[in-house]
Amino acid sequence: MPTKKMKPTSPGRRHKIAATYSEITKKKPEKSLLAPIKKTGGRNHTGRITMKNRGGGNKRRYRIIDFKRQKDDMVATVIGIEYDPNRTCRIALLQYEDGTKTYILAPKNVTDGAQLLSGDQADILPGNCKILRNIPLGTLVHNVELQPGRGGQMVRSAGASAQVMAKEGNYCTLRLPSGEMRMVHMDCRATIGEVGNAEHENERMGKAGINRGKGRKPHVRGVVMSPRDHPHGGGEAKSPVGRRKGPVDRWGNKAIGSPTRSNKRTDRFIVRRRKKK
Repeated sequence: MPTKKMKPTSPGRRHKIAATYSEITKKKPEKSLLAPIKKTGGRNHTGRITMKNRGGGNKRRYRIIDFKRQKDDMVATVIGIEYDPNRTCRIALLQYEDGTKTYILAPKNVTDGAQLLSGDQADILPGNCKILRNIPLGTLVHNVELQPGRGGQMVRSAGASAQVMAKEGNYCTLRLPSGEMRMVHMDCRATIGEVGNAEHENERMGKAGINRGKGRKPHVRGVVMSPRDHPHGGGEAKSPVGRRKGPVDRWGNKAIGSPTRSNKRTDRFIVRRRKKK
């Protein structure tokens, strides 16, 4: 999907690089596949702000995406490519032979009229869904399940893809977009091809108001706060962080360089980490 650079008619448009939306063929969403989104403004059930810098934003409705793709051996036709305000990639509206309509993540090079299929009989073509056991080595996949039947959880953002590297026993080794090598069970499903809208990374907002439309309020640095509001605060004029153990967050937890992953139950499935120790 190409991008366009705006003419500098105002300071907000001087550096803006936006999408052309040329691949979108359907403008209004399918009403039966919409759900409301409740905004919290970063507040919990007691009304206290537990997540800073959230609030406002444009009103959205959630598009119900079929991450499972379990209608096997039934041909689905792409009847529209739509914009989804809740994710970076585009979504494709499918209509199955029995008349059922569902949304999926729009793969690269899949447009209106394409025939997609799930199950063992599906060919190795973009948009088709198969279990990893039946996908050849070297194939690029996306929307990968972590547990059989749970639905795709990995490799879902714009332009992302994982590669099937090896198969041994009941597990398949995938190289994820981050560089991590991870084992996934052979019976997990994955969609062939890359996720579309790869040019999303080239877009630039151009002005702060775009962030406000996304529900992101201004972020204040800790070093300009007072000591009662942040551990980095205080001091006369501009002051460094001044902590022996490095920068921390508002509650004193390490902010840079400290690992945050703590799922020891699944450590055995990681063959090579994203960052080498």
